[in-house]
Amino acid sequence: MKVYFIGAGPGASDLITIRGAEILARVPLVLYAGSLVPPAVLTHCRLDAEIVNSAELNLDQQMEYFQRARSVGYDVARVHSGDPSIYGATAEQMRRLKQLGIDYEVVPGVSSFTAAAACVKTELTKPEVSQTIILTRTDGRASTVPPEESLGKLAAHRATMSIFLSGQYLKETVAELLESYPEDTPVALVYRATWPDERSHVSTLGRLLQEINPVEWKLTTVLLVGQALNNETGVDSRLYSADYSHKFRNTHTSREN
Repeated sequence: MKVYFIGAGPGASDLITIRGAEILARVPLVLYAGSLVPPAVLTHCRLDAEIVNSAELNLDQQMEYFQRARSVGYDVARVHSGDPSIYGATAEQMRRLKQLGIDYEVVPGVSSFTAAAACVKTELTKPEVSQTIILTRTDGRASTVPPEESLGKLAAHRATMSIFLSGQYLKETVAELLESYPEDTPVALVYRATWPDERSHVSTLGRLLQEINPVEWKLTTVLLVGQALNNETGVDSRLYSADYSHKFRNTHTSREN
């Protein structure tokens, strides 16, 4: 018996990995985070699977399902949104499973921050602009952010930032970012990336709050920040330069006759 922590991806049912979909197609018991995983993802499940919305369960109740599955020799799919390693609340489940002697495996998924970048058709790292992506979030009741990881301290690097769950505190977030980033820094707000009701707004830090109603961006919103989001500027990577050789490609200097 094994528990599979599966990253369902950001929303669209066809952005789950093939491995994740294949596991869903064969396991008899599926626990999924109903508040974040869209029902369309569950179309990959076998028709007779028992499907349980974990949003209605506390941790002890979830463990009861795992223990019941072990007693009858069932594998279990534990489905989380995005990638299980990012704000997945999986660590506490894994600790409990280890204590119970239940084997588990993690199946990675597409994160909402990469889906958000795809939605606005941008690259998050660019030569001589930013080679670093900082993933962070705003404080919440369920999980607080350590003081040494405050937005102000992280923003001082001026790297590309992806701020999860930022919509509820958008005004405060923008104000804190402006302490380090220039007002003309590109930003992108993406709500429910790859869901049917996905929407996005591209602007700059200085103009953003004048152009949108923050109330409309409260939940399931990712804020991307950084000069790398500017698709009009930047230098070409040396990787594909004609005079850049590596073990897969040699340069050829033309010879004069």
